[in-house]
Amino acid sequence: MKKHRKLFSIASALLLALAALPGTALAAEAESAEPAQGTQPSAILYPAEVRTSEENGVIRLEKVYYLSTRDDPAAIPTGDFDREGRHYTLLDVLKNDLSETDTRDYIEVVTLESSTKDMGEIIQTLEPEREITTEDGYTGVLKPDYTKITVEAAGYKTSSWTVSATRTYPNLSDADASLIPKSITDSGRTLTLADVDWQEAGEFYNATASYTGTASGRSVTGYTVTVEYSGEVAKTSCDTVIYTAVFSAGNASHGETHLEDDGSQQEPASDSGGSIAGKLAVTAIAGLAALGMIGYVGWRGYKYIRDKKRGYV
Repeated sequence: MKKHRKLFSIASALLLALAALPGTALAAEAESAEPAQGTQPSAILYPAEVRTSEENGVIRLEKVYYLSTRDDPAAIPTGDFDREGRHYTLLDVLKNDLSETDTRDYIEVVTLESSTKDMGEIIQTLEPEREITTEDGYTGVLKPDYTKITVEAAGYKTSSWTVSATRTYPNLSDADASLIPKSITDSGRTLTLADVDWQEAGEFYNATASYTGTASGRSVTGYTVTVEYSGEVAKTSCDTVIYTAVFSAGNASHGETHLEDDGSQQEPASDSGGSIAGKLAVTAIAGLAALGMIGYVGWRGYKYIRDKKRGYV
């Protein structure tokens, strides 16, 4: 009976271990697959073409990548790898720049308002350079041509004001206003008599006459500044650069053949897909082994009870 209880305890422990095994394996996988905090996944480039050739017994494998001028060719995998029983080592990386750029001179006329016509102050208000994109896709940076700046009055306003002048008329026979001119011309303006100041000088009179009138004129309200920005603009018609990584083949060490990895060589733990599949396989094998052990223990327990009932034990 004690032996039977011992076998039953062993079977129970195996069942508990089997139930906990898949969860433990998956939890461990999830923990190992989670990227470290603050790290960015590395960008891996994959070839658009893979070509293999043989010449004079030397096997070459070429991986062709089509990149843009903005892509970083440093991301192209160049590490050794094994494929179909051969070990490949990088010989060279070839570059074929197919990008085409069309350039031309470009002028943009800019107008702006100014409260002054002083050229020094105007230049300080201008942008030192302007980024431009044309309607047909050309881009570039333009700079002002200071020798071609023009300044014109943007508008005028008319204003008027009062002007005055005095005239002295001596030795008049009488203090009679009719002896004084009713209007005069001063600086091209016609002024009319406004007042007369009389002074007696013996038998004669001296008169000081005051004349007033209105003057008008135009003043500038502001200025329009015109400046040319000029420079070279460019347009890329083809943005493709072809990189070819050339590898030379030899026999793989120990006759082993591995799947090719187009990425940089990494530690096995970084292959999350393969790691999950491998651990699930291990879990399944362990489960089958545990079930076999349980069956064996159960059979031994059954055989023991049967033999005891028959009196063999």
